[in-house]
Amino acid sequence: MKKTAEMEKGMRTGKKLTAEILSGKWDEALKKLYMDNQKIQQQKKRYVKAVASYCEIFGEMPVEIYSAPGRSEVGGNHTDHQHGEVLAASINLDTIGIVRQTEDNQIRIISDDYDEVVISLDNIDCKEEEKETTTALIKGVVAGFMERGYKVGGFRAYATSDVLIGAGLSSSAAFETLIGTILSGLYNDMSISAIEIAIVGQYAENVYFGKPCGLMDQMACSVGNLVYIDFKDPKKPEVEKLDFNMSEHGYSLCITDTKGSHADLTYEYAAVPQEMKRVANHFGKEVLREVEVVDVIKAIPELREKYGDRSVLRALHFFTENERVQKEVNALKWGDMNLFLDNVKESGDSSFKYLQNVYSSNDVENQNISVALMMSDVLLKTEGVSRVHGGGFAGTIQAFVKNDFVVPYKMQMDSIYGEGSCKDLRIRKYGGIKVM
Repeated sequence: MKKTAEMEKGMRTGKKLTAEILSGKWDEALKKLYMDNQKIQQQKKRYVKAVASYCEIFGEMPVEIYSAPGRSEVGGNHTDHQHGEVLAASINLDTIGIVRQTEDNQIRIISDDYDEVVISLDNIDCKEEEKETTTALIKGVVAGFMERGYKVGGFRAYATSDVLIGAGLSSSAAFETLIGTILSGLYNDMSISAIEIAIVGQYAENVYFGKPCGLMDQMACSVGNLVYIDFKDPKKPEVEKLDFNMSEHGYSLCITDTKGSHADLTYEYAAVPQEMKRVANHFGKEVLREVEVVDVIKAIPELREKYGDRSVLRALHFFTENERVQKEVNALKWGDMNLFLDNVKESGDSSFKYLQNVYSSNDVENQNISVALMMSDVLLKTEGVSRVHGGGFAGTIQAFVKNDFVVPYKMQMDSIYGEGSCKDLRIRKYGGIKVM
């Protein structure tokens, strides 16, 4: 598709866009996107640097800027694989792309310090040797668009991300959402829904990248704000966006990286769905969503004998966690922050006691997450609540902290886990978006 002079009208060269950013023309847009006035200057420098990098690599020309956020799971710890319910949120860490449409039928992307990826749209077959690569993710998104009858085409992009890798904030889902949003903007007039972009992102990760992830990560990154997802029918999940401004209710979202190693945890992660499914299979069902909790409770003696106590505990966590997600959603709709926080805390307690994904059973001497949760209880008291974040066993914790207590909380957590370990985040209103 040739970009006509009319289509380019209003587009800005790198130099002009840089001048506009520095002059403050885009300050209000950036404030709405990143939800933190104190970090606007930092974001402006980041955008200017990214534009300069694009121009240095590809030349001075009209460009557009797209953004896709990372995400944080708020409720529904280890429920999605049992067709459960989840509450997640997009955050004000994101992947941005400086983009120019091209006519060469190629996608060329350079991302931060990584080598350039070049893909011909004439060859988007899924290849085994490309599994777990950026190439696979891009090809998968393109293929997903084409299978659904959407337009695709070439572009050049410089991408940069501040979504923390390995911290449970879904850097890969943010990247998939970015590619989908770029293709929607360049070739489909931004007409493709956020939900469909998320489904395509999951397809790319499952089929092309080779990771059997659920849909929660992509949905939260693509839709934006807080999003409720019911996976009762995983092929057609029920999705509801919740417009709720956490900052206006006096709270910030803090994520602390406890620096625990994810090495040798494959068994721990795999055991959670396996043990839940054993209980479901006992009743002739594939997943726990198809089982009634009263039947599980009646059968506890038999279940303990056949499958062990932990399977029973994890099954009961699933049922109570589903109920908590519904309560959290209702609390947000009612504007009841205290009820919401009570259920976040109960979710964390259930993950610790019943789901038991706070530390590895094979390495009880090292309990980074346990210590972080303990210190959060000591520090926060009436100033907020905390819970394990994401898959657990190692990695991060999440805390909702009163705005005026964020600084002392961060200082104490950083003193234990290292400078910059605790991030003060905001729940961002927007998912994948064209920024400029």
